[in-house]
Amino acid sequence: MSGNIDRIKEIARGLLESEKVDVVIGFKKGTLPVMSEPTIIRKASDTKDLIWDATCRLNLCNYLTGRKDRIGIIAKGCDARNIVGHIVENKIKRDQLVIIGVPCTGMADKKALSDLVGGEVTAYAEAGDQITVSGPAGEKTVSKADVLQSNCCTCIKRNPVIFDEMAGEPVEELSPDNRFADVEAIASMDAAAKWGYFEELLSGCTRCYACKNACPLCYCPTCFVDESRPQWVGKGTDPIDIRTYHFLRAYHCAGRCTDCGACEAACPMDIKMRAFTRKSIKDCVDNYGWETGMKEGVRPPLDTFKTDDPEAFIR
Repeated sequence: MSGNIDRIKEIARGLLESEKVDVVIGFKKGTLPVMSEPTIIRKASDTKDLIWDATCRLNLCNYLTGRKDRIGIIAKGCDARNIVGHIVENKIKRDQLVIIGVPCTGMADKKALSDLVGGEVTAYAEAGDQITVSGPAGEKTVSKADVLQSNCCTCIKRNPVIFDEMAGEPVEELSPDNRFADVEAIASMDAAAKWGYFEELLSGCTRCYACKNACPLCYCPTCFVDESRPQWVGKGTDPIDIRTYHFLRAYHCAGRCTDCGACEAACPMDIKMRAFTRKSIKDCVDNYGWETGMKEGVRPPLDTFKTDDPEAFIR
């Protein structure tokens, strides 16, 4: 993936120098070795700060909502699908964008990297498909394929579905044997086991809202968690309020989620909240044959009505 960065910088610099865009949205080195940082670049000279590696986990589509300027944006497969969603939902206009598509072979899981070195990662480097990290247990080198985020292992679109410039050759798409084995495992549990599973899953939640803030779908001017008239959910860390927050947020993402993993990547408690959104993804695939963000101009199934909509799931 690092081989794409020279081309990314070249395209970004050209766009700014030619004044085709006002800004370029990309990634720069973060304050932590395993977390890159989104950046908005306005000067061609600053494109030297752009990076592209397996720490670029966050979804840059999150920074498009409601912008009025001309934007260059670096987009991997899932970002591009969310950009399509933003265009469909009238959050951005297509003619405002110059999309720099980047083929993606997956992002490294930050917890897997910290587990590898027995604590906080103090140094990170990539060389081809190898990742080297340092920490309390010393220096370790591992194949990137062994530390991928779980969403990257079931990704269905590693190449952008929409782009104006491509910063690299397309990569081979994955064909997972069973994309939803995790969802089916939860569905097979009895009621008590499911309750226990989700209780444990959410036990560390502090309601910091990092997942909501990192999600490109959570752009409501006032989120339901902030409403006071009426108040839908309490402000504290009462277990009922925590459950309500996560379940309602997942429902709001139904038919719109690309499984980009930004929510989990941003979570400081390493909560695997994709367990909620992946169920809705599977339901949309099974009931409507719907994959989010694959085609411009097509609205998600829960945003439309057809007389022949399947109703087998209604009880």
